Amino acid sequence: MICGYNLARHHYSGQMMRTAGVFEAKQNFSELIAAVEAGEEVRITRHGKEVVRMLPMKPQPVITEEQIQRELEAMRELRARIKPGPPGWRELRDEGRE
Repeated sequence: MICGYNLARHHYSGQMMRTAGVFEAKQNFSELIAAVEAGEEVRITRHGKEVVRMLPMKPQPVITEEQIQRELEAMRELRARIKPGPPGWRELRDEGRE
């Protein structure tokens, strides 16, 4: 109990979750933010109806697995289109060096 108000805590799908009314949330906002930073989910209700859900941020990868697969496929396609140079390229190279 905080400042005479009860911030309900319960487990939800294996993780800790808090529920608070709007007035309670305003009075204890910093504490609720700290709980979210610690990995808890916080739901704010008005007259018993959920109006806000605060969730911990999940770090987003710089590039998704799907993007990696698209890039790899594009490289494979490009590689398949590239034809080897003409035979004797070494001679052409050496000729240009003279």
